[in-house]
Amino acid sequence: MDTKIKPHEYALLDEIAQDSMVTQASLSRRLDIAVGSVNWYIKRLIGRGWVKASHLDRTRLKYDLTPEGMRIFTQRAVSYAQDSLKVYGSLREKAKALAADLKQKGFESVYLNGDDEMMDILRLTCMEAGLSISDLPKDCVLESDGREYRVVKLK
Repeated sequence: MDTKIKPHEYALLDEIAQDSMVTQASLSRRLDIAVGSVNWYIKRLIGRGWVKASHLDRTRLKYDLTPEGMRIFTQRAVSYAQDSLKVYGSLREKAKALAADLKQKGFESVYLNGDDEMMDILRLTCMEAGLSISDLPKDCVLESDGREYRVVKLK
């Protein structure tokens, strides 16, 4: 069963998983949300059975993820990883097609305009295809555009 979880709920689960002695005030600062909102979200997480609160003394609480809370937390992390791999696979296929097309057109080197994860995928793919990476934008300039690659200059 895929349970919907809001970003603030996930962030709270993450913080609690890292430090069960965390206070609502420190959660508020770390997550940049009001203390009242932290309180509301924690009550919601407790109501959903994802978090358990225990009194350490009259003014201090300890929060723990329940087994269900840990399952939800882990499920979200796995889902994120799977989605990331799908995006990577898609970008890799686009980069392979572009590199093959450029090789077929006789290009031996390319200039990559950009320096992010998407361009890293293109850089490695071009090198794998036998295209050298130029330090100067000469014959062929490539860049990313959203979730696509594009050629911005050819000879």
